[in-house]
Amino acid sequence: MEHVTEGSWESLSVPLHPRVLGVLRELGFRYMTPVQSATIPLFLKNKDVAAEAVTGSGKTLAFVIPIVEILLRREEKWKKSQVGAIIITPTRELAVQIDEVLSCFTKPFPQLSQILWIGGRNPGEDVARFKAHGINTILEFLPKQRRTGLFSATQTQEVENLVRAGLRNPVRIAVKEKGVAASSTQKTPSRLRNHYMICKADEKFNQLVHFLHNHKQEKHLVFFSTCACVEYYGKALEALVKGVEIMCIHGKMKYKRNKIFMGFRKLQSGILVCTDVMARGIDIPEVNWVLQYDPPSSASAFVHRCGRTARIGHHGSALVFLLPMEESYVKFLAINQKCPLQEMERQDTTTDLLPTLRSMALADRAVYEKGMRAFVSYVQAYAKHECSLIFRLKDLDFTALARGFALLKMPKMPELRGKQFPEFVPADINTDTIPFKDKVREKQRQKLLEQQRKEKTENEGRRKFMKNKPWSKQAKKKEKKKRNEKRKKEEDSDIEDEDMEELLNDTRLLKKFKKGKITEEEFEKGLLTSAKRSSRTDLGMADLEDDC
Repeated sequence: MEHVTEGSWESLSVPLHPRVLGVLRELGFRYMTPVQSATIPLFLKNKDVAAEAVTGSGKTLAFVIPIVEILLRREEKWKKSQVGAIIITPTRELAVQIDEVLSCFTKPFPQLSQILWIGGRNPGEDVARFKAHGINTILEFLPKQRRTGLFSATQTQEVENLVRAGLRNPVRIAVKEKGVAASSTQKTPSRLRNHYMICKADEKFNQLVHFLHNHKQEKHLVFFSTCACVEYYGKALEALVKGVEIMCIHGKMKYKRNKIFMGFRKLQSGILVCTDVMARGIDIPEVNWVLQYDPPSSASAFVHRCGRTARIGHHGSALVFLLPMEESYVKFLAINQKCPLQEMERQDTTTDLLPTLRSMALADRAVYEKGMRAFVSYVQAYAKHECSLIFRLKDLDFTALARGFALLKMPKMPELRGKQFPEFVPADINTDTIPFKDKVREKQRQKLLEQQRKEKTENEGRRKFMKNKPWSKQAKKKEKKKRNEKRKKEEDSDIEDEDMEELLNDTRLLKKFKKGKITEEEFEKGLLTSAKRSSRTDLGMADLEDDC
């Protein structure tokens, strides 16, 4: 790939509008970065561009400036509500950020206006719509004659699919940083110091808190794998890392995400506990450390996370915590993502904070429930890891993991079914009795529990009453069956008595006839006046006659 040197904006082969140059001077961008000098001329010469450049290399200006220039050069008069350009981003934070940058360049031109649209008001519907249609639906509505650019720090298969679907004969640009060998394929900034630390599941939290205590005056992003983990550990860090501004942000937040994001950007120091919603394209000034408490679900996400520091020529550091069974991930990143890591030794932590975290759960049901949800979500996310040969669920030490989450008991979940954990010691307490520290929530919980107890008692009484109710269909049917059985038994008994009596009478008549005490006429008359003989009586008579 041909190396492109940095230069002034005025040195572009296609000159920029004087007011655009004025905005660049106001913003302090005196020189172009390599990705800007490589892609802007191509855009302005009506080429589609697919550009790959490390995080923090200036990709936003590389497409914002051509958009403004192309719109300014349009000769046809704009129609009402006509759309001149669309910028699509993966997260709302990135959309807000690009909107801010673009507004700097549209402000000097009253004929240009912009609008920010953000989805996620109903995440369930958004996800369902995306699964049904995908981003190709947007592309289908765009005109065929257009200029399209795609910018990313990593060229994944998903990005390649977008290139094929939306770009026409694009010029592919892979830009290297100044001072990086042309043969290098490293995907992280050269000024980024990337580290890893090997520690057990029940040591990670202590190591994280110890690290943050020693770097209180710096600015950190702490990445977790799930929203529930952010909620839980964010609460834990607020309680255990004093004197530091701590904020939490994740994808399930709706309306307060932007406020949190903008607030953290303004901080000189602090901690933002987050999910991968903050991994792509976000530009937060002066981030010193990116800490990955949990490795991301994909290797490309690892690169994007690290790229939140060491941006636009600044230095920065990143640290990922790995379990002993995950150590081969280091070699995988070096080969697959050209992302070398150096080991950082574990620190001697004199205080074990996990008992304190357990005490917090015992004192507040909110903490207890957050911990249970966090554990379950972590295990489920682990099972779906892209690199399943390294991150294997069957190799997880669930006992150490549960201790690391400071759980009071093991949760019931499919992944733990049939497993035994003799070394895990649950808290000697009925967890149903743990109250919410928030008195309003606890009052609501007690009200709900009382209602549930009342309904349970009523249901049990109703079932017992219905079972014994004399006029119920069930009772009627049972009683009728009982009466029928009794009547049948009585009838059978009566029949047997009658048969026996008839047999005895016939026998007596026969004996009298044999002895000559009665005549044949009297004998026959006696038989006729007897009750009808059953077949058994007939057989009995036959037997008697044979005996005689």
